[in-house]
Amino acid sequence: MSIERNDKVAIRPARVEDAPVLARLVNYAGEGLPLYLWDKMAPEGKGPWEVGEQRAAREEGSFSYRNATIIELDGNAAGALIGYAIADDPEPVPHDLPAMFVPLLELENLAPGTWYVNVLAVLPDFRNYGLGARLLVRADETGVQLGMRGMSVIVADNNTGARRLYERHGYTETARRPMVKEDWQSKGNAWILLTKEL
Repeated sequence: MSIERNDKVAIRPARVEDAPVLARLVNYAGEGLPLYLWDKMAPEGKGPWEVGEQRAAREEGSFSYRNATIIELDGNAAGALIGYAIADDPEPVPHDLPAMFVPLLELENLAPGTWYVNVLAVLPDFRNYGLGARLLVRADETGVQLGMRGMSVIVADNNTGARRLYERHGYTETARRPMVKEDWQSKGNAWILLTKEL
């Protein structure tokens, strides 16, 4: 994938040195749930952000820099897009899946044949420049190139800004599931699946 430039904005594939900013962006997109999970995964002597950065720097895995697209403003990494195709016949929810993830996977499985926007986030200092909208256009282009029938994303019910962005780009609510929080602190109560046809 080549670097695309427009004014002071550039869209490019992520690099391993983007791991620290990717960890921050993934945590923003995940409403703080990633940091909660990284804290639980952290071995003694290691903090949750270190875990997130190490995961972002991996060569493989869904949360790898190799699957991410970075958007820059004035040469600074400002946002990221990570997504993947949901199969036409998704695997059923595993019986041993941790309860927190069950509603998310149930919603994903309601969007077969779509390109799933797993992460779309812009750092706070770079918001209101239209960068999220540009990343959504890139997401649509990816879905079309892969021959997907549509697009899908899951947002928290309290994230009204993200929901407005997706709705302006043609997404509509398809389903929702109550959140399972355990000790995770969130103001949301439900996950909402938004989809659109391509």
